[in-house]
Amino acid sequence: MAVSDHEPLGRRRAVLRVLRESPVPLSIIAIAEELGVHPNTVRFHLDGLIGDGQVERVQPHRRGPGRPPLMFRAVPQMDRGGTRHYQLLAEILATSLATDADPSARAIATGRAWGGRLDAEPAVVADVDESIDRLTDVLDELGFEPEARAADGGRQLGLRHCPFLELAEKQPGVVCPMHLGLMRGALEQWGAPVTVDRLDAFVEPDLCVAHLAPATATP
Repeated sequence: MAVSDHEPLGRRRAVLRVLRESPVPLSIIAIAEELGVHPNTVRFHLDGLIGDGQVERVQPHRRGPGRPPLMFRAVPQMDRGGTRHYQLLAEILATSLATDADPSARAIATGRAWGGRLDAEPAVVADVDESIDRLTDVLDELGFEPEARAADGGRQLGLRHCPFLELAEKQPGVVCPMHLGLMRGALEQWGAPVTVDRLDAFVEPDLCVAHLAPATATP
């Protein structure tokens, strides 16, 4: 079975497939013959698969004079290089939350719980500016592209990117409240003197605005 460079799975995954389908360990020559490629090609891809923990070398049985060939077998596990559908999973979960009697409240609570887990060893933050800076850093790591803003004498964080944009457009009543809860949960975990009073979603095509307030004003 010759393998083309244009095969969707690629040669590395073809090597892995041959090893998985074989009931016994195979040599480089045996794999190359099965795929119709040069042994050096197989050797190259085996090095990568071994480095990824998907293939392992097997101690060959010595049956005669001379050096026995190296033998290989696939490590029994799911293919970590396979297709992923995390967006589908997110859509399923968001749809499930949307069926709740009060989806917004449920989403806020869910986000708040997760926000409280963002730091493994959270430190208390007593200063407002430090709290906002720390929240900005967290949101930046998550991909929200936050920027500090001020309006009508209040403090705000502008979010210039939504890392869940397509899902937020489909389920804004779930995703946006979850983001609100996440910010509140993180601030509460730090014991910050500030919270997020509300989140205005898509006030501009490229902007959501988180309005900050003293922690005592948490709804």
